[in-house]
Amino acid sequence: MAKIVLCSGSPRRQELLHRMGIGDFDIRVPQTEERYPEGLSPRQIVEHISRGKAEAARALCSDEELIITADTMVFLDDRRLGKPRDEADALEMLTALQGRSHTVCTGVTVSQGDRRITESEATEVFFRPASRRELLGYIRTGEPMDKAGAYGVQGLGALLVEKINGDFYNVMGLPVLRLSRMLEQFGVTFFE
Repeated sequence: MAKIVLCSGSPRRQELLHRMGIGDFDIRVPQTEERYPEGLSPRQIVEHISRGKAEAARALCSDEELIITADTMVFLDDRRLGKPRDEADALEMLTALQGRSHTVCTGVTVSQGDRRITESEATEVFFRPASRRELLGYIRTGEPMDKAGAYGVQGLGALLVEKINGDFYNVMGLPVLRLSRMLEQFGVTFFE
């Protein structure tokens, strides 16, 4: 089997690969700018960025290695919510999300040599209504500061989430079922 390379510095993505039973992989993080053309849908945006990361990763990997790149974004009414710049920005994002639903999209690219597959997953997340005091308390934990949309569903942010429609792991940053199906197309097997 080809060597798998996760081209992401995300500890959550690394954890999810381990949960999938992929214990032996390298981590290499390409330097890319997350730019995309105007007029794309949320899923098209994350697919575009994931493909760009895959192109940049080619310089760090051999043609034989199996490269995984991904990009996750949070969208509220088609407005992108990135990582908060500071605590005030985190409060603004969390206030906008509370009591409403939003969409988490992840684009994933698996490539080897000249062969490349890009797909995306969208998950709808519903936040419960929360008080300003609760949101400020959550921000003080520091958890929101390095996460798109200013929350981590796998941590204390789960206390703000009322329900999820779709792939839970997608909200963490990697749709594991979709990724497993993509990897199978490159000869990676599970449960065998």
